[in-house]
Amino acid sequence: MRAPLTLATTVALALPLGAAAAGTAQADPEPPTPPAATDEPRSIARAVADAARTVAEQASPRAPAATGQGARGDALDAALAATADGVPVGVTGTVETPELRWHGADGRRELDRRAPARPYDRFRVASITKPMVATLVLQEVERGTWTLDTPVVDVLPRIADVVPDEYEDRVTLEQLLSHRSGLPDHVVPMIASRMADPNDFDEFFDVLGEEYTTDDHVAAMGASEWAFEPGTDFSYSNAGYVVLGMALEEATGRDLDTLLEHRVFLPAGMWRTDLPDDPGEHGPFLQGAAHTGDLGSGWYSLTGFDPSLFDAAGAVTSTTGDLQKFTEALLTGDLLDPETVADMGTPRTTGDPVFPEYGLGLYRIPDPCEPGAYLYGHDGAAFGTLSMTLASPDAERQLTVGLTGRDYAGAEGPDINTALVPMLEATC
Repeated sequence: MRAPLTLATTVALALPLGAAAAGTAQADPEPPTPPAATDEPRSIARAVADAARTVAEQASPRAPAATGQGARGDALDAALAATADGVPVGVTGTVETPELRWHGADGRRELDRRAPARPYDRFRVASITKPMVATLVLQEVERGTWTLDTPVVDVLPRIADVVPDEYEDRVTLEQLLSHRSGLPDHVVPMIASRMADPNDFDEFFDVLGEEYTTDDHVAAMGASEWAFEPGTDFSYSNAGYVVLGMALEEATGRDLDTLLEHRVFLPAGMWRTDLPDDPGEHGPFLQGAAHTGDLGSGWYSLTGFDPSLFDAAGAVTSTTGDLQKFTEALLTGDLLDPETVADMGTPRTTGDPVFPEYGLGLYRIPDPCEPGAYLYGHDGAAFGTLSMTLASPDAERQLTVGLTGRDYAGAEGPDINTALVPMLEATC
């Protein structure tokens, strides 16, 4: 039987994508801690894999679609409407194949506002930031600045205080990229350090609006116990990508937002994408939202969320269209050499029940339309937003979805698979 629901357990256990991640149900620690952000990508990856299996069971091997583009577009519009039905959130999606180009949206941009969501609205992409940062790291590898085997302490000496002495020469850039370093996720203890009552949702969402400096990130990493011997296991860690962002700035002498703008966003044609460093957004934007039911004050707007909390691990804002431009530019060799792209998508994980196919900032899932093939991409989970982007290796078939509304009470939040399953079907 599950432990009584509190702030500590509800956010960790709320699996808004309709699938339970193995190993995430835990009793409250002593003292209780705020939401286990490291569990969120595990639940998303499991749900995406479940969606792909559902489509594979329903679809025959890839063949020309029997319905026309208009009918398929209508079905996808209906899927977005069903996702947002009865819930004050917004959802936007994009599907592109050789036979179909569809962009849609439904719901609202923000709680308690009438403005409808539009297909080109921006949103917080969260961990879809990771393949963008990984691209910068691999560009430095191609330039000869580093190798994948370069120890991170050689690149970023200040991190030596975080790495146990016996592992100093063993924690490599490749391990950070693939979540195999043993560096634990530090987001939960960093949030907890700001809270007087870890079971108070009001305080929790207030704390999400505070600024988190590089020193705060490093201190939280240093206060956490190392997870395992480098290279021997897999554990999804935002901390690894925060460190990679710091390493990029140290090596290049340029801010991460400048690096991303000039070496990823502009080359890919991503005109509606940026890496903000302050709360709030201007212009059309799907603002994050969270539902806590009786455990808190109901629905919360996350308009004040400070992106410094996730930093290089998840602070980018973008649109579904821009995310597909990124995926296409990456997979087709516009941002990295084809050999590097192939290496980036090569799995480093073995036997993990949720991330069995994680490479260097990308993961792959079996293509439900083509047996033996794979789709490549990443998901994202901010505290008020969910997103997913996937593409075939040639980027001829792509889908991206983003929605606001995280359900921490298990009752009223949207289910991203309501949109994702029909979108996957549309790529077949």
